[in-house]
Amino acid sequence: IHDNVGHMLTRSILQMGALLTIHKEEPMHGQLEAVNDTLNSAMNSIRESVHDLHNDSVDLRQMVCDVTEELKDRCQVMVDYDMSEEIPRNVKYCLITIVKEAVANIVKHSNAGRVSIFLREHPGFYQLSVEDDGTDIHMSANPGIGLTNMEDRVKALGGSVHFFTERGFRILVSLPKQR
Repeated sequence: IHDNVGHMLTRSILQMGALLTIHKEEPMHGQLEAVNDTLNSAMNSIRESVHDLHNDSVDLRQMVCDVTEELKDRCQVMVDYDMSEEIPRNVKYCLITIVKEAVANIVKHSNAGRVSIFLREHPGFYQLSVEDDGTDIHMSANPGIGLTNMEDRVKALGGSVHFFTERGFRILVSLPKQR
């Protein structure tokens, strides 16, 4: 985004500046200023988007808390977070995607009264556990798209995911720190 779209917008903004200098008469000048404003707005949007994609801008703890907010009207939610600040972006996105899917599944399929989410960092791996105490569990031999997507994301990072149905539903994810 930065190297391609950002550079094209910068070039367009510079070209627009030259046109504004040459064409001072109205209505052309006013129309060029409007296009220039749009280009500058687009550039600011690109900058913000690139910043948001940067590793440090993703606050995993806050994102997990935001995602679980919708559960708090339905059941008791506990989030236990013990991770450092130095988590690779791909790991953060994998974990938050799994939490989002797990929360969506709880909302759709569970009669849980309590949900626990644990995020832990160990010396060699990251671990996520999402557990609910629901009693109406129907796990088929062929998992749905959501659980399959979880497995695919975790395997892409060299990790493992397990699903347990004793005393509720539990997802346990382990991702190695280095491949």
